[in-house]
Amino acid sequence: MTVRLVRGVRSRKRKAQVRRRRLGLLVVLGGIVVGAGYLVLPANRPRQTTRAGTTRRVAAAKALLPAAVEAGLLPWQLAAPLSREVVLARRSGGLLIVGGLEASGASADGIYALDTKTGRLSLRGSLARPTHDAAGARLGDIGLVIGGGTVAPAATSQRVSMIGSSALDATLPQTRADAAAVTVGATVYLVGGYDGTSMDREVLATRDGYRYRPVASLRVGVRYPAVAALDGRIYVFGGSTLEGRPLGPVQVIDPGARTASVIGHLPFPLAGAAAAVLGGTIYLAGGTAGSAPAVPTKSIYAFDPARASFLRAGSLQVAVANAGSTVDDGRLWIVGGETAGGRASATVQMVTPNRGFGVAGRPGAGSPFYGDRLLIADRGNDRLLVLNDTGKVVWTYPSQTKPAPPGGFYFPDDAFFIHGGKAIISNQEDNDTIVEIAFPSGRILFQYGHPRRPGSGAGYLDSPDDTYLLPDGNITVADSSNCRVLILDPRTRRVVHQIGTSGTCVHNPPTELGSPNGDTPLADGNLLISEVNGSWVDEYTHAGRLIWEAKLAIGYPSDPQPLGRDRYLIADYEDEGGIIEFDRAGRISYRYQPTTGAGALNHPSLVELLPSDAFMLNDDYNDRMVAIDPVTQALVWQYGVTAHAGTAAGLLNTPDGFDLIEPDGRTPTHPATG
Repeated sequence: MTVRLVRGVRSRKRKAQVRRRRLGLLVVLGGIVVGAGYLVLPANRPRQTTRAGTTRRVAAAKALLPAAVEAGLLPWQLAAPLSREVVLARRSGGLLIVGGLEASGASADGIYALDTKTGRLSLRGSLARPTHDAAGARLGDIGLVIGGGTVAPAATSQRVSMIGSSALDATLPQTRADAAAVTVGATVYLVGGYDGTSMDREVLATRDGYRYRPVASLRVGVRYPAVAALDGRIYVFGGSTLEGRPLGPVQVIDPGARTASVIGHLPFPLAGAAAAVLGGTIYLAGGTAGSAPAVPTKSIYAFDPARASFLRAGSLQVAVANAGSTVDDGRLWIVGGETAGGRASATVQMVTPNRGFGVAGRPGAGSPFYGDRLLIADRGNDRLLVLNDTGKVVWTYPSQTKPAPPGGFYFPDDAFFIHGGKAIISNQEDNDTIVEIAFPSGRILFQYGHPRRPGSGAGYLDSPDDTYLLPDGNITVADSSNCRVLILDPRTRRVVHQIGTSGTCVHNPPTELGSPNGDTPLADGNLLISEVNGSWVDEYTHAGRLIWEAKLAIGYPSDPQPLGRDRYLIADYEDEGGIIEFDRAGRISYRYQPTTGAGALNHPSLVELLPSDAFMLNDDYNDRMVAIDPVTQALVWQYGVTAHAGTAAGLLNTPDGFDLIEPDGRTPTHPATG
């Protein structure tokens, strides 16, 4: 394990704390899939109401444009890589994973039920014959696993019950593998594939899983197509040649007319993608793209059948092809698949339309802060960045044209937009200063404290944290190592209110605070304060009257935020850190705390709920910003490379604060500030 020496008060405090390392929820299950260690309460958390800013922006978009997508990587994954399997939606919820190709090259025969809310998976049975590259579809209460094979294509059709039993159903007219299947009404259609030596253009239909009849013939024979049915027609996207080269045609099958035709072309040749109808729109995700050589893509497109056109709707977190996929609970689930070089993947991903993530075809589609800009306090790089919704850096401070303030710009711990987006206020924790910067000019408007000279006297700070501008023009700051919260008048540079006693760092309300590190302004004019020592959260008036207090069962509370009536959000600033929701009694109603996998957090210090209903947080020691879907717990956005610090484009170093600003200058995550 690599240990990084990090400057700053957080590292000093952390050594003084009694570490309460949490036992994650470790689920060990038979077979191929294991839920990674994580802790989530509850799994069925309701989605929040989208806030007005995003609603206004989306309503202003063209009504006919489909929604962009929220695409996420689940916090649990397969215990072993798997690709080319059949995935079916269970009527009772969750998925059935059937067969597939193991990393060893062997065909699998397992039938597993996967709970997508928890990652738990149970072995339900075995196929009568192992297979991969089979087509699969639901037919009423049964699943059909059609064709596929082991070392060569097979002509078998296997019936799978939703409880996991399996039986050989029928023999196809000829061997077929690499095909796709889709259900339209009470009929399953088999599309594409080959017999081992030549393409099979014949489209077959079955209403019982025993008898198959031809209904049409593809104009272009393809292997590994993606298929989806909408309004009684079957759309066939791309596929590959006999030799495996991706193709670009889009074909449509009209089963009633018994016809098939080419109606357009993909943005690029594509094979082995996933297609699904979500919210009345066909979405196409992943697949192997190009031809020299073909590589998996992250691209997600919305398809318009009337124009046979494609609009970029977002991106997968992991580029995969040849994955098992199905729709359940309004989401497209993409299980396993193959990454670059044909390596099998153990990931589980989900895709769902979300207008909070924008509209397809527009710049920024698929971003959790669509239409807005994101300010990042990149602490380890001693800089502030502003990103647009495409992830491009559009502003940096300091720079050659925006010099640092007297005493330097060192260790920016937090930063917030103020004055309707015309300025930024930031505290430099190890520089012991507060600075107000004009945006975008970078001109210094106000500075308080003495650079690298901590103190508690007039004009001094010691490890200032969470500086906010209040609506009355005053400034609040958690003067952490002095164990006090100050309210300053920037016009007179005097302290007008103090909560806590300088140098006394214990929780003893209302006179003493235990190392406060958060002081969020509330709509009622009060402050929401977090105390590191003892893991307390309190609400105080400016004059220091205690309204309520709560002791939380977490290791290191950081930067509490209001969510609603008696609902609050806070980060647990630990290795194996978490996202916590709680009430004034200290009852925890939601906890996201993975211990392994892409969603595992390493000292997250600030989490906020965005207008898109995603949690945004800075994952400090993982050198990244991430967004998490509260309902599925999927990681739906990331900026920075996990545990890889740097200054180049796309890299961060211990980011420790952020803010969001809308085009009209509103700050939706902290509206009760100046």
